Amino acid sequence: MSFNRARQLAGPLAARMFWNLPGRFAVARFLGRSYRLRCVVFHNISPKPSPFTAGIRVSITPQRFEAALQFLTTWYTPVRLADVLSDCEGRGLSERAVLVTFDDAYASVAEYAAPLCRKYGISAAFFVNAAFLDNRRLAPDNLVCYAASMSGMKIINQAARSIRGREFPQLTSLSDVFGEFFPSISLPERAVFLDTLCHLADLNEKRVASEANLYLTSNQLRELSWTNFEIGNHTYTHTHCRSFGEEELAAEIDRNKDELEAVCGSKVRSFSVPYGSSKDLTPALEEHLRGSGHEAVFLSESVANPSQAGPYRLDRVSTGAERDHDLFFEVEILPRLRSVRRRWFHRSSRRKADLSVSWAQPCGKNN
Repeated sequence: MSFNRARQLAGPLAARMFWNLPGRFAVARFLGRSYRLRCVVFHNISPKPSPFTAGIRVSITPQRFEAALQFLTTWYTPVRLADVLSDCEGRGLSERAVLVTFDDAYASVAEYAAPLCRKYGISAAFFVNAAFLDNRRLAPDNLVCYAASMSGMKIINQAARSIRGREFPQLTSLSDVFGEFFPSISLPERAVFLDTLCHLADLNEKRVASEANLYLTSNQLRELSWTNFEIGNHTYTHTHCRSFGEEELAAEIDRNKDELEAVCGSKVRSFSVPYGSSKDLTPALEEHLRGSGHEAVFLSESVANPSQAGPYRLDRVSTGAERDHDLFFEVEILPRLRSVRRRWFHRSSRRKADLSVSWAQPCGKNN
């Protein structure tokens, strides 16, 4: 049996075991006492599969989403973004405070998620890319998924080779595209890749986007901002931020903030890092966000937020759990274990660095 297969089998068993333990939350605290604010992130709420999201695990059915809300409101205390911002270190929040968030501009948030959030009294934060409002174009992830669903990975590799002077390893999966290829190219190179992909696939992006109706209209977004959703920044075109210069910061961060505020008529004060990696939260990006009026920044690395965590590095759990015990494991257990592993790794790295420095010091001469 392979290691990956063994891990796939062990996960559900461990989840069920922890859920069935007497005093399950006390057991969880033993793994890490400082876990204060839980943040969960959803994307697309859809009753059926779609070629625009196939392979990227961003969709959850309305039934499973409602079950998740039932679980969260039963075992946790939902809070608003305003509550988090007014108490940055989480000391005044409930011991099991949870913030519900959504990423991307999917219309299903207005159709399915918003009514269910109102039903369960949840005020959520919704991070939006303004470029895709009113279905004017397709988000890069959805465009790639659609092309791969229609024509396979061969056409993705053909488009990748269109970037002159750059050689890339064979892309064998969508994980390669979004985890390795996209982070390694610039915004202009990504534009060339996407244009070439549309040409090779004989795909009229505007027509397909209009027919698919994947994303919110401006009116729907405005209505969400007037109810129980706070609208946040998610870059203009959903892109990795690790190589941003001043021009990209203005085009992707400031433009998106300005357009969302113009649509909603309310201040945008939070930012969600596309793809959720801390590698994209560079010092330059954080400085720009602070200076442009953003008061909180969210990642999606599924690690626990310690009590002393500030608002500019709040982590979230992305979940598609099918059962309550799996959701408990994802929200309560795994983030603590990942935090322990991260602390151990950092300490180990520091010890190795200290040893290297000590061995590199010249020996003193004997008198």
